[in-house]
Amino acid sequence: MYKIGIIGERDSVMGFMAIGFAVHEAPDPETAARILHTLAKDETYAIIFIVENYASVISEDITRYKDSPLPAVISIPGRAGSDGSGMAAIKSAVERAVGADILFKE
Repeated sequence: MYKIGIIGERDSVMGFMAIGFAVHEAPDPETAARILHTLAKDETYAIIFIVENYASVISEDITRYKDSPLPAVISIPGRAGSDGSGMAAIKSAVERAVGADILFKE
């Protein structure tokens, strides 16, 4: 069975432990990048969530896994709230997969 992991600062990620996520506390983006690469090599993680404020700093590290089937690396808002980068990344992934922008149509 695959795991779901989350990487970020303590206040943003500890609540996810209650729903069964593998929680990985990172005090800074550089540590988050190291954890990301370790989890990706593990091959038991299907999804790895990273808080947006770290994901924007380590975007090059995340890009390495963009075309891999596993793990899916997804940024989510952290304790500071959303800066919009997570939704932009999801929108881009959907456009790549579907071939058109199917989100946010008015």
